[in-house]
Amino acid sequence: MTTFTRRRFLRTAGAAALGASAPLLPQRTARSAQPKWEPEKGATLRLLRWKRFVQGDEDQFLANTRRFTELTGVPVVVDSENFEEVRPKAAVAANVGAGPDIVIATNEDHLQYPGQLIDLTDVVEYLGHKYGGWYDICREYGMHEGKWVALPTGAAGGAWLYRKSMIHAAGFDALPQDFPGILKLCQALKARGTPAGLALGHATGDANGWTHWALWGFGGKLADERNNVAINSKETIAALEYAKELYQTFIPGTVSWLDPSNNKAFLAGEIALTINGISIYYSAKTSPDPKLTAMAADMQHAYDPIGPIGKRANGGLMFPAFVFKHSKYPNAAKDYLRFMMEKEQYEPWQAACIGYVAHPLRAYESNPVWSADPQHVFFRDVVKTMRPLGYAGKLGRASAATAADFVVVDMFAEVCTGAQTPKEAALRAEKRALRNYKA
Repeated sequence: MTTFTRRRFLRTAGAAALGASAPLLPQRTARSAQPKWEPEKGATLRLLRWKRFVQGDEDQFLANTRRFTELTGVPVVVDSENFEEVRPKAAVAANVGAGPDIVIATNEDHLQYPGQLIDLTDVVEYLGHKYGGWYDICREYGMHEGKWVALPTGAAGGAWLYRKSMIHAAGFDALPQDFPGILKLCQALKARGTPAGLALGHATGDANGWTHWALWGFGGKLADERNNVAINSKETIAALEYAKELYQTFIPGTVSWLDPSNNKAFLAGEIALTINGISIYYSAKTSPDPKLTAMAADMQHAYDPIGPIGKRANGGLMFPAFVFKHSKYPNAAKDYLRFMMEKEQYEPWQAACIGYVAHPLRAYESNPVWSADPQHVFFRDVVKTMRPLGYAGKLGRASAATAADFVVVDMFAEVCTGAQTPKEAALRAEKRALRNYKA
């Protein structure tokens, strides 16, 4: 008879969890496998995360946190900041060795300082074993030199959102599913005074979302499979030329838009079409204002149209959680992350934000939130299908720094506003990216 020690069992369970098609194990087995991260005596935790875009996210997240405190006696203080503020504050904490214990950040920011993060492999393997395994993309965001230094908590995805009545008035029954069709629709919307609007400022989610959709749709990429900068290409030039035409149909001012800007413009009735998470629909659907609830009934989401490459290519805004080595209470921090990802907390959190955060664990595909409303399903498979911004290269310090510098977004903005020709902008983006990739 083979004897399984706790260490050996976790190692075996982890191997199963990391398999791309790992099955969801029976609940009985999962419970017997649960390890214990006993919080340290007198433990307290401080967490920094991104500020909510839907109220249900914050309400349920804080309710789950309070329950953790009730069960463990560990107080947890949660600080929330805008996407663009979390990045520098987390970097400062990493550099000075003080600050929050846990951060839930965006994309691969944490890979700029992986040496300052504790190993979360045991927590990740436990969760993967219990909940059907992690989607493949999670390894790229979570792992560094064979260890999980971050736990992907999920991702926000962008779908196309439009007013059905307005595109019908422009002569379209539904959103076209190819690039030429989208351009024709946007031209028709502008002609009727109901334009589109896509962010071109330093919007971590929205601007990165649509510019990379255009870039990838033509076959462009930041880096190739060997991690060489590949942004200056004929495919990129074609994407920039297309984006400039599309930009001419936008409402004025999008070059300065941040992530909340298109939400406000859409809900104010200033635009008929945008790309966003489900937060605009959530705001209208849950509003006490009858004008907004009527607007929600006129809203329709759609998947990203397909470009010349002939297949859908979408991104997503990953939310990785990590724990700094300067934390005095690493066990408490691990147990908190484990607790927040368990079904009893995670599924109600997803339901409260109606799918604003798409799951990284396969078992949550069956969360009833995805069938509760036909508009939710467009966000269900974000993590399952998403590409990272550093595609097709390796995620790490170089890709993180390039994303933090908004190199791709700036390239598109320069062309759309006429500040640079497509060739000039692609060359400048290449030079900027090389500074990071050669460092």
